[in-house]
Amino acid sequence: MPNPQQPETRYRALTAVVLTLLLTAVSGCVTVRESARPEASADAGTSSRPSSAAGRTPNEVATAAAQDVERFWTGAYPALSDGAAFVPVRGGYHPYTRTSLPPACGDQRTAYQPNAFYCPDGDFIAWDAQTLIPQLQQQFGPLLVGVVLAHEYGHAVQTRLALGDQPTVVLEQQADCFAGAWTADVLAGHSPAFRGVTPAQLDNTVAGLLQLRDQPGTPAQAPEAHGNAFDRIRALQDGVQKGAATCAAYRAGTLPVTEVPFTSRQDAANGGDLPYAEAVSSLADDAQEYWSRAYPQLTGAPWRDLRVEPFTGTPPACPAPDPAAGGSAFYCTSGDFVTFDNGRLGPQLYRNIGDNAVGMLLGDLFARAAQDRRGQSTSTRSGQLTVDCLAGSWTHEQLQRQPGQGLTLSPGDLDEAVAALLAFGRASEQTGTGAFDRIASYRDGVLRGLDSCS
Repeated sequence: MPNPQQPETRYRALTAVVLTLLLTAVSGCVTVRESARPEASADAGTSSRPSSAAGRTPNEVATAAAQDVERFWTGAYPALSDGAAFVPVRGGYHPYTRTSLPPACGDQRTAYQPNAFYCPDGDFIAWDAQTLIPQLQQQFGPLLVGVVLAHEYGHAVQTRLALGDQPTVVLEQQADCFAGAWTADVLAGHSPAFRGVTPAQLDNTVAGLLQLRDQPGTPAQAPEAHGNAFDRIRALQDGVQKGAATCAAYRAGTLPVTEVPFTSRQDAANGGDLPYAEAVSSLADDAQEYWSRAYPQLTGAPWRDLRVEPFTGTPPACPAPDPAAGGSAFYCTSGDFVTFDNGRLGPQLYRNIGDNAVGMLLGDLFARAAQDRRGQSTSTRSGQLTVDCLAGSWTHEQLQRQPGQGLTLSPGDLDEAVAALLAFGRASEQTGTGAFDRIASYRDGVLRGLDSCS
């Protein structure tokens, strides 16, 4: 570790962001409706394929996924049901197209929708084999197709466990969590249908979930609410990391739901985004003020104001850079400053994601400075995850503030942070840490604050 009084001359680098990746990671055009009955929307955008799905058509992948989820629940269900055996959906699986519609679901009129859904009345699962599933597979890879089918099967599990007496947002996130429990089984190598899933493929699935989210400003109490991407990814990760029993315990009073409605017409009209130059200035000032309070709590030492030097063209000089460092944004240890490309990187993040993507960039840079100043690594896996948690601790404070106490978050800001982290994590294997793990660490900081990052 470098001596804080005589810092080693090198960069502490933010993982380089590939701008073309930003364009693919946060764009898309597929409308998806996922619910017990067809009634909510989302979008989609990039892909990579688990080797076991190579050569299969999208519909074959969807059918294999549904069968594999059935295999998983045959083994996992008795632990949740006091030993009762799992009963597969009695109505079967129904891929459909514009010219071959799904069966009627209760009193719902049969019509073509680019959708996947579980019908409790007929106890069947249906999916659009013409548009939805092919586009999800093309843009995000087969594992997302599996997760979508596992989500719908999660609704069937809710019916069997009599868990339906909860708000829609709880039921949807519980289904996401159940899909995560199946994903953990896949990652453990138990699935004959999905083998050799890589961290990049898992990140592609997270990218898909980022698009399968409520529109910013949708209240959690809305009848059609599924949750923002921050909460839906948290639910999936709960299932992966904690298992199906944690999912089954989801209840309205215990589930952390972060989505809030817009508080003014002006905020809604601009999507909650500050103008770019104001966002950079305000977010940098806010991060400075946060760390002046947080750093003494973390280390017992005072915080020295951190210089922020945006650049256009050539970055500021920082002698003997780390060969693995990216030049788009970095903390320079020898000069004790942070900098980022204000000609391309910052504006691209802002245009393609939103103002809190710039906040995530600055949060990462300030967290790197804090981690380095206290003599801890930022270049190892554990160091990277600590940086992400520290960045989340700043967001935690913003979430706790009342109006007039500084910058506060607008609807969609947490999703913007997740989208930025996804782009950062997908752009480099420098620390061996993918976006899936980085988002989980950031979320710990957001939900539990600075103490969770020690």
